[in-house]
Amino acid sequence: MSKIFHDLNDVTVRGISVSEMANNVYLVTSKADGSQLLIDAADDAKAITGLIESASSDAEVPTSLVGIATTHQHWDHIRALREMVDSTGAKTFAGAEDAAGILEGASVRIDTPLGHGDKVFVGSTVLECVHLRGHTPGSIAFALRDSSGTVLIFSGDSLFPGGVGNTGNDPQRFTSLLDDVTERLFGQYPDESIVLTGHGDSTTLGKERPNLEEWRNRGW
Repeated sequence: MSKIFHDLNDVTVRGISVSEMANNVYLVTSKADGSQLLIDAADDAKAITGLIESASSDAEVPTSLVGIATTHQHWDHIRALREMVDSTGAKTFAGAEDAAGILEGASVRIDTPLGHGDKVFVGSTVLECVHLRGHTPGSIAFALRDSSGTVLIFSGDSLFPGGVGNTGNDPQRFTSLLDDVTERLFGQYPDESIVLTGHGDSTTLGKERPNLEEWRNRGW
C-alpha cells in the first residue's frame, strides 16, 4: 500500500517508505497523458515496481514511467536505481554536481544533469529544479505547481521538519544549505507548500518558516 497519496488536478503523487533508512520514494503521474516520474529509487525495486503498478488507474490513459529523478548522490537514495533503469528504460535526471557520484555509486549515467532553474516535465506539469548546496554539492529539490494551486516540494535530504539536512558539522556547508533553503524555497514558494522529504514525515514551509533564525543560531 502507498504511504502517501495526493490527488491533485493535474497529477497524482504516491509514495512509499523503503529500507532500514526509511527512505521515501515518490511517483508523480500525469492524469492527462499517463506519463510518470519516479523520485529517488532508493531501495527495494520490487516495492517500487508495486508502487508504479498501484498508480496504473491514476490517469485517463495507460501509464508509463518516463523518468527517474534523484535528489542527491548518497548511497541510500540510489540502491535500486540501476535495477529500475534496466527494467523500465526510463531516462535519468539528477543534479550536475552529483552525476559523477551517482555513476560511481550506482553504475548509472545521468541522461539529463540538472542545474538551478531547470525544469523537468511530467506530461504538461512542470517540476522546477531548485539547487540546494550543502547536503551534497548537487542536491536538487523538485517543486511541482498544480493547477489547483497546490505546491509540492520534494526536498530530498535538504529540508526536514525541524531543520535542514546533515552538513557534516561543517559551518560553511551548513550556511550554504540554510542560505539556499531560505532564499530558494522559503523566498520563492508560499507557506502552504507541502514539503515531501527524503525520510520521515512531510511538513509545510509555513510550519517551518518561524524557526529559520533559530536554526541559524544553533548551527544545525
